[in-house]
Amino acid sequence: MLKAVLFDFNGVVINDEWLHEKLLIEVLLDENLRVTPEEMQQFTPGRTDRAALIDACNLRERVLTAAALDGMIQRKALAYEREINKMESLPIYDGVIESIETLRNAGCKLGIVSGALRSEITLVLERSGLTDAFYFIVAADDVIAGKPEPEGYLLGIKLMQEMFPELELTLENFLAIEDSFPGIRAAKAAGIGVVGVAHRYPFHMMQRTASWAVDSLSDLELSRLIPSLAEIIEPDDASSKPLEEMAE
Repeated sequence: MLKAVLFDFNGVVINDEWLHEKLLIEVLLDENLRVTPEEMQQFTPGRTDRAALIDACNLRERVLTAAALDGMIQRKALAYEREINKMESLPIYDGVIESIETLRNAGCKLGIVSGALRSEITLVLERSGLTDAFYFIVAADDVIAGKPEPEGYLLGIKLMQEMFPELELTLENFLAIEDSFPGIRAAKAAGIGVVGVAHRYPFHMMQRTASWAVDSLSDLELSRLIPSLAEIIEPDDASSKPLEEMAE
């Protein structure tokens, strides 16, 4: 039975991956490094800014000191904050808030496991009124090896088990929600099931790599994962794609 859900953030909760890529390109340009949007898209999905910047620099055969790299990450974070604060409304994906509310109403515990910086995540949660929806955040600041390594998910599982010992959580009680291949690999390597949301990549590609695939979170049949949800979700809210058809 599903008892805990670990959400990826960028590309799952908020549609802002384009903004991260744009800002990373700009900080690289400040270092006289020109990287095209197409090249940057190879490095960013599901990964930390640090990993993306290192790979972009390697592509141009540029070696940066640790201090220079830290400075680039800090400048990008400040630019992200400015851009988010300019937005009247944030591009939260359709179905996210409703899915979060449904899971919480069923007693499911929610956490975030993301490659983004903690400051960026908390800013979006505060602006979108979602701060209280999640019990913890595992961010890029908290791990040494980002996705596709499982370190972030293993930490998220450990935190959830420590916070709710009465639930006796096992790996079978967890589900991750991801939109990228590194994120899906990380969740699987941690030993938990993962839903692939086709926000960035086509449905059929998510279906081949994730435990289940959906076009959006509003398509996820939560009542099939949590029996108690059958009394909460109206029939009209059920997905048109049964989970059996989504499974690999």
